[in-house]
Amino acid sequence: MRYLAFLAIILIAGVALADTKLKKTQITKEVSIMLPRDFTPLPDDGIARKYPAANRPVAVYSSPNGQVDFSMTQKRSQFGAQDLKMLRDVYKANLLERFTKVDFIRDEVATINGRDYIVFEFVSVMADERSGSHLSPVQKYSIMQYTVQGNQLMVFSMHMPFMMKNNWQDTAREIMGSVRIKT
Repeated sequence: MRYLAFLAIILIAGVALADTKLKKTQITKEVSIMLPRDFTPLPDDGIARKYPAANRPVAVYSSPNGQVDFSMTQKRSQFGAQDLKMLRDVYKANLLERFTKVDFIRDEVATINGRDYIVFEFVSVMADERSGSHLSPVQKYSIMQYTVQGNQLMVFSMHMPFMMKNNWQDTAREIMGSVRIKT
């Protein structure tokens, strides 16, 4: 009987996790996306702490536990939409160099809502390779999309711990497939 109760709890939890309600979120005047209702925007100081790069994201939305992030970054680019196939090789090489290991699930130029994007869906491993280090490697599941709008390269990213991949993969794909850019 306990076994059946345990299975029922797992089934209910699985359905609850898989049925994440999405709502339209306006990132900028031109960009909107469907995000989970419980995601909240990080304030500027939170973005600065979590993403300490020169080119900080325009916006970051995070799950209540802080483990799942969606971000949008924008930077000037001399390339146009016609250059996405060439840029795909450049950004793929960048990912392969950044992580110890990358297993690509998707690596393509795809059309989403009438616009072409470079799409990388992957599992990455970052290992501390310093001698004497005993830190475990960090595994993450990510989807990244790149597109060009005018003279701007727009990068949309979702990252989460690998252990959450099975529960979030369909939702992450739905979220990333909902990006809309007004022209």
